[in-house]
Amino acid sequence: MKKLSFLDNGIAQIAFVVRDLDQTVRNYHELFGIGPWHFYTYEKPFVKNMSRNGEPSEYSMRVALSYFGPTRIELIQQLEGDTVYSDFIEKHGFGVQHLGVLVDDMESAIKEAEEAGFPMIMDGSGFGPDGDGHYAYLDTETLLGTTLELIQRPKGRKKPEKIYPPEEQA
Repeated sequence: MKKLSFLDNGIAQIAFVVRDLDQTVRNYHELFGIGPWHFYTYEKPFVKNMSRNGEPSEYSMRVALSYFGPTRIELIQQLEGDTVYSDFIEKHGFGVQHLGVLVDDMESAIKEAEEAGFPMIMDGSGFGPDGDGHYAYLDTETLLGTTLELIQRPKGRKKPEKIYPPEEQA
């Protein structure tokens, strides 16, 4: 089997599926001083293209993003639809759901994963202001003990729905 290159640059993101996004963000901020947190709702039309198990899909989740040192932390609250998050909650409850790795070329990375026996089980693209940005979850939990997410970050970010703690007014 050909060596996969996904982890060559390390883990860029750790993601937790949580019951209550707002409360969990407050907990991390109050206990550890982590923030600011940027909130987004990932659903159509914010995410232009979505799929689940190779078929077009619609689902929604709220996310909050911040950093633990150099590592991005993503907290996810499942809202609607058939997702890797609803599968995780049903099987494990709430907790660490996936590790994210950055890729430069999503199409090549997905092809490499599928050739190695890791099919893409959910993805979304077109959430950057220029229609770029793509995430893709691989079916790796059985073999690796967790799900891997391939991430091709957008060049820029849309304005968050909110920031916590609220930025102080000048």
